[in-house]
Amino acid sequence: IPRPSKKEEKVIEYLINFAKNNSLQYFQDEIGNVIITKPATKGMENSPITILQSHIDMVCEKNSDVDFDFDNDPIQTFVEDGWVKAKGTTLGADCGIGVAITMAILTSKDIAHPAIEALFTVDEETGMTGANNLTAGVLKGKYLINIDSEDEGEIFVGCAGGVDTLASFSVKNEKATSFFTPLRLQIKGLQGGHSGDDINKGFANANRLLVRFFFEQWENFKFEISKFDGGNLRNAIPREAYCDFAVSSSDVEVLAKAFKEYTDTVKAENSTKEPTMELTIEPLSKSFDEILDSKLAHDIICSMVVIPNGVVAMSQDIANFVETSTNLASVKHIDDKIVVVTSQRSSVESRKNSLAQVLNQLFTRYGAEVEHSDGYPGWTPIPSSELLNRFCESYKRLFGKEIAVKAVHAGLECGLILEKYPNLEMVSVGPTIRRVHSPDEMVDIKTVDMFWELMVDTLKTL
Repeated sequence: IPRPSKKEEKVIEYLINFAKNNSLQYFQDEIGNVIITKPATKGMENSPITILQSHIDMVCEKNSDVDFDFDNDPIQTFVEDGWVKAKGTTLGADCGIGVAITMAILTSKDIAHPAIEALFTVDEETGMTGANNLTAGVLKGKYLINIDSEDEGEIFVGCAGGVDTLASFSVKNEKATSFFTPLRLQIKGLQGGHSGDDINKGFANANRLLVRFFFEQWENFKFEISKFDGGNLRNAIPREAYCDFAVSSSDVEVLAKAFKEYTDTVKAENSTKEPTMELTIEPLSKSFDEILDSKLAHDIICSMVVIPNGVVAMSQDIANFVETSTNLASVKHIDDKIVVVTSQRSSVESRKNSLAQVLNQLFTRYGAEVEHSDGYPGWTPIPSSELLNRFCESYKRLFGKEIAVKAVHAGLECGLILEKYPNLEMVSVGPTIRRVHSPDEMVDIKTVDMFWELMVDTLKTL
């Protein structure tokens, strides 16, 4: 069922019909969140109500050579080497696997469990709108299990907060030079990935690589820039980017040599993490009538080079845990603006806000108008709770080893839900999903089975 963020109507209708067909009570709030309830099984009527929470939207990313309409086309899945994958698009296991597991529990006839409140939230990926607008007092549960984590054998008790910084440059055009040769510099084949979970993995940022070439060569060539385009989503590390530009026809061969040197350099820098990286310059069939004002183009390039990108600080309290980061997510022409979107994350609220202000100052100095999203709070780790203890005990009993208790640098809805329901005990768990927010997203089948066993065993102990 197609379910882009903010366009979840089809899956909402499906969930409501699912509740009706299974004689389950349901409620839909004004923002679109759906809550489906199921009574406790016999003998567990006095156990604390447990909330199973997942979001129904998905990140919609595809490879540039794939023809796909996320508003109407179903994801084309296949199985390879024990993983479920999708053909050229994101899979939607984030957080579709959580929705599926919750639905399986709601329809089960032989699983012991307390009373269930299944909370399906909307628009997690582009603004956490559902969690942010969740009505206080609707849920009655004591425990909340967020099924939106991506590592079997790990359970999460804290997450980073986030905020977006958007820099808008007003477009100024000037007449293009007629004897210049139009070209396109394109970068593709990068790993991409989740801008929280994968930010510390050393993957290259296509937007950064794009502007770096022009920054380094600005004094050597008269560039006439027509268009920047890179990345799509604030929470995805950009895999692809391109720039349409022109140089003097007499400089094309010299430019090609400089670009070859640049390509060799960045491929050497990223040889381990980005083995499929492609950098090309190809001629365009049509010349430009207008180009960006030279100073404006240079200001945009400089701003995207000088702003921080990637990991900014590691945690002082949790070993090998990213505390603060930022992602140069996208650059797009929107109407009469060129908009650069960045996303900041931190488990320390003050450092998240400080980093956003640093970007504000840098973009402003290059002439941009800057605004920030409302952001969302982090979820402060609580090292021990009854719910956590039950999960840990079940995991040890089932698999003969300890489950790792961690915090995650990605944003989860837990912090926002906790603002409305401050007495909830929460954990976040899930099977192994890799390369989320990219067309290489995949879920490990055997870990789904393990996670199902863990959920069933833990529920009966509550």
